[in-house]
Amino acid sequence: MSEAPVSSPTRIVIIGGSIAGMLAGAAVKDRVSSVEIIEAHELPDGPEPRTGVPQAAHIHFLHEGGANAIESLLPGTIDQLLAAGANRIPMTTNMVIYSPEGWYRRWRNSTHFMISASRDLTDSVVREQVSKDPQVRVRTNTKVVGLLGDHRKVTGVRVQIAGGTETEVHADLVIDASGRSTRIPQWLTGMGITGLAEKRIDSGLVYASRFYRAPVPTHNWPMIGVQAAPRLPQPGNAGGILPIEGNRWHVSLMGAPGGQPTRDADAFETFARTLRHPILADLLALAEPLTDVSVTHSTANRRNFYERLATWPEGLVALGDSVASFNPVYAQGIAVTAQGAVALRSLLVRGLTPGLARRAQQAIARPVDTAWTLAIGSDIQFRTTTGASPNFADRLLQRYVSRLSRTATGSFHAATALTDVLAMKAAPTSLVTPRVLVTALAGPLRPQLDGPQFTPAERKLLNSLTTGGVPSE
Repeated sequence: MSEAPVSSPTRIVIIGGSIAGMLAGAAVKDRVSSVEIIEAHELPDGPEPRTGVPQAAHIHFLHEGGANAIESLLPGTIDQLLAAGANRIPMTTNMVIYSPEGWYRRWRNSTHFMISASRDLTDSVVREQVSKDPQVRVRTNTKVVGLLGDHRKVTGVRVQIAGGTETEVHADLVIDASGRSTRIPQWLTGMGITGLAEKRIDSGLVYASRFYRAPVPTHNWPMIGVQAAPRLPQPGNAGGILPIEGNRWHVSLMGAPGGQPTRDADAFETFARTLRHPILADLLALAEPLTDVSVTHSTANRRNFYERLATWPEGLVALGDSVASFNPVYAQGIAVTAQGAVALRSLLVRGLTPGLARRAQQAIARPVDTAWTLAIGSDIQFRTTTGASPNFADRLLQRYVSRLSRTATGSFHAATALTDVLAMKAAPTSLVTPRVLVTALAGPLRPQLDGPQFTPAERKLLNSLTTGGVPSE
């Protein structure tokens, strides 16, 4: 819902036309006089690849916590995504997941959902929603090369346009949404602001992905996933198949050092067969590849703890991957950014009051904290991880979460407790409430499944395509 016009002209400049930049624009556009998004590259008109987003080649899904935040910022976005072919996947009803503790059941009563679509489609729908607003101007092919102001207050940015000409753009608030390539740490140092705490924790995971023409209708088709088991002696291989728009399957395979996938298209399905269960390889044998294999090694968890700095200038806020980026296997980045943007919007209700930038940075850090805890808690369990290693408390917590996960294979309450957190609807601390602790202690109430759980209709479809290969329930 739009706010009343502001009483005095307020100009906001956003660095980066990424989804973080667009969501930042959505958060502030109704509370200020003008918004300018400055992007270094050209932006596509539709659901096409955008320069500087290599991770778009790999599977993306939007957790409910993120979907709700985007819908709050841009009402109607989820309906537009679904109309364009995205899938709404109820958790765990339409999920066939092999966890380290066993197969999760597909409970009939779903408590949460996720949106499955290509990253290009999600970016496009959000970008179209924001760009059509008359309050927002998008300036492309323009690079931000520095900040204006000093350690007390940022007053704008210095930009470079085609041909190398530099000029100044003044603003009441600058929002950095430039992603992993952010220059904010260096610019802060240049202003005399030092002591920024940074962390980089890397499991060494490599992603290899490609698109397939699905052999079955993708509407209401489940996502399929085989998770890595960190405690096994072999490399932590994993993979997933997401049903997306255009009756396609988006497939990503992941491998840690000692067992990493490559760009070799002929080896893609062979690698899928090295996972802890052959379900992905069996399904891919029924599908038609549409693209080559894309590979990325950029899967480290990185975080800048801006909120801990003793000094933070007025007029500057960082959002999205500029603050923290995560191992993409957890699909947290967009959701964290959207929740941070909602927090920023709430703070702007009273305008650009003194201390707003620091308060915003602290508020943006809260959803980051949740995602960081989940990602790091999982990644430090791999022997190949650099940057951190589990201590006694970490190992104890992981044993508890493993027990809760095993319980979730046969307990709806345990499964719901886990999906509350994974959907970014609850904090990780919710997993240690008395009720959940008792549930984990009791263990699963039903026997474990001995194979993937497909519905009769899904199995009939698969059986019509092959006389074998896909494991039976």
